[in-house]
Amino acid sequence: MVGREKELSIHFVPGNCRLVEEEVNIPNRRVLITGATGLLGRAVYKEFQQNNWHAVGCGFRRARPKFEQVNLLDSNAVHHIIYDFQVKNTSMLNSQPHVIVHCAAERRPDVVENQPDAASQLNVDASGNLAKEAAAVGAFLIYISSDYVFDGTNPPYREEDIPSPLNLYGKTKLEGERAVLENNLGAAVLRIPVLYGEVEKLEESAVTVMFDKVQFSNKSANMDHWQQRFPTHVKDVATVCRQLAEKRMLDPSIKGTFHWSGNEQMTKYEMACAIADTFNLPSSHLRPITDSPVLGAQRPRNAQLDCSKLETLGIGQRTPFRIGIKESLWPFLIDKRWRQTVFH
Repeated sequence: MVGREKELSIHFVPGNCRLVEEEVNIPNRRVLITGATGLLGRAVYKEFQQNNWHAVGCGFRRARPKFEQVNLLDSNAVHHIIYDFQVKNTSMLNSQPHVIVHCAAERRPDVVENQPDAASQLNVDASGNLAKEAAAVGAFLIYISSDYVFDGTNPPYREEDIPSPLNLYGKTKLEGERAVLENNLGAAVLRIPVLYGEVEKLEESAVTVMFDKVQFSNKSANMDHWQQRFPTHVKDVATVCRQLAEKRMLDPSIKGTFHWSGNEQMTKYEMACAIADTFNLPSSHLRPITDSPVLGAQRPRNAQLDCSKLETLGIGQRTPFRIGIKESLWPFLIDKRWRQTVFH
C-alpha cells in the first residue's frame, strides 16, 4: 500500500554541499480526520499516521498550524477539503480520501442542553452533509457516536437494540447517526462511552477532570457513585477506527453500526479511588454519593455496550484502566515526591 516519490535532500560534508534526489516510500492510503484537535481526534490522527496512512486532520479554533482549518457548518469548505485533499510535504494534490473519521462533535451534555441549535447543527446537520460528500467520492465514513443513545435501563446493549436517549445530547447523536446512514449507505457508526487519554488539560475528559479533587486531599469531595461507566482509552478507539478502515478496504460489507468500550465497570467514585491508588495518594476524603444526580442533563444509569460484533471481526484493543490513567495523568501530578515513588 505504498508508492514511491522523488524527494530532494541536502547532503553536507566539510567542503562540499550538494542536493541529492532520493526515492522515498509514500503510503497510498489516505484518511481525513475531523475534530483532529480534540482528545479523540488527536489519537485517531496519530494512529493512522503511524500505521502507513496519509493522514490529514482538520479542526476549527485550534487547527493551525498542524491541521487544516475547516468550518464543518460551511458546506463549501467541507466540499473543498474532501475534493482538494492534500497531504503536507508531498506532491499529492487533488486526491480524495479513502476514509473519513468524523470525530468532531459537541460532546458535553450540559452544553447541548443550553445551546441546542448550535449542537444540532454540528452533531446532526454537519454530519449528514459530510456523509453525503463522502458518498460522492466513495470514501468510507466512520461517524463517532455515543452510548448515550440508550436510556441505561437494560444493559448490555447490542447494535440492533432500539435507542432511547434520555437527554438532548443523546438525541442529537442518534439523529446524527440517522443523517449519516440516510446519506451514505456504506458508512459506519461507532458508538463509544466516556473517554480519557493524553489530555492537554484535565477538563478535556470527564475522567481526568477528577484528578484535582483526588490530589487535594485536605478537602472532602463528593463523587458520583450512581452512574455506571466504562472508561475507554482514546488510543484504543483510534486503533478500532484504523482496524475497521483497513478491514473495509478489503471487504465492502463492513458497514453499519458498531460498539466499542472498555470492559471495566466503574462509577466516578470508583475511578477516583483507582486514580488515588495508582499514584499512591490518599482517598479517604472522597465521598461516594449514591443518589441519582438532580442537576444538569439526565444521564443513563448503565449504558454498557456489547462489543461482540467487532470482537468477532478480530477488531479491538483494551488498555487496563490503571495503566492508561497513569500514562494520562502523570504530567499533572502536583507532588513531585509521589512522582518519584510511582515511577522510580
